Amino acid sequence: MDHKPELRTVNVTRYVTPLREGGSMPAIAEADDGFLYVLKFRGAGQGPKSLIAELVGGEIARALGLKVPELVFANLDAAFGRTEPDEEIQDLLKASVGLNLALHYLSGSITFDPTVTLVDSVLASQIVWLDCLLLNVDRTVRNTNMLLWHGELWLIDHGASLYFHHSWQNWQERATQPFTYVKDHVLLPQAADLDSVDKEFSALLTPELIHSIVSLIPGGWLITDSPFTSTEEHKAAYAQFLISRISNSETFVKEAQNARASLI
Repeated sequence: MDHKPELRTVNVTRYVTPLREGGSMPAIAEADDGFLYVLKFRGAGQGPKSLIAELVGGEIARALGLKVPELVFANLDAAFGRTEPDEEIQDLLKASVGLNLALHYLSGSITFDPTVTLVDSVLASQIVWLDCLLLNVDRTVRNTNMLLWHGELWLIDHGASLYFHHSWQNWQERATQPFTYVKDHVLLPQAADLDSVDKEFSALLTPELIHSIVSLIPGGWLITDSPFTSTEEHKAAYAQFLISRISNSETFVKEAQNARASLI
């Protein structure tokens, strides 16, 4: 698959409404291209790390052929928050001046409900494999982070992925470990094709592709609270983590299969 990831940059022109879900307080906002976006703020609780996870996770999913809303860099002007009457939102806007991340708003989409919609085993296996790779703890029955839009399943919100980067302790070792939280994955019961998906996806995610996705991370989102001395070294560590994890994918696949066997 020839996938050269590239993100557009838009300028936020209008703050429409907050989405008071979780701690990050994303918002629906309009940009200068006329589209609505779900805007994720750099100044929110988890800071740039959740934006990095969102960017890397979303673009890896897209490279694998899964449905993900378009991701864009969203520029926030310093004057933007001055007219905002809500103090909490005003503080968030002030802390997020500059480059943020946004997802195209899927107007009219509905939250995926596993009791209503059955996902076929191949697609379920693909999504479980992706989330094991990304260490995504946030695709559970309680919070599926999937939407149905025009009859197709779309993946959203990868901000809780790559949780190793909140400390960077023993990150090389953690790259090869299983993903134990897979037992709570909403699609695990349907994921009967993990072996074939593993072969296909491991081949698609070449080191070159991983490096090209990681290279998209803005330098201004890096270095803070990290053991690295340069943005290049920091990006190289993200790429190395993912490449190592892909080359040891049988570990997380086996964990997922064992967890599934105990469920069904």
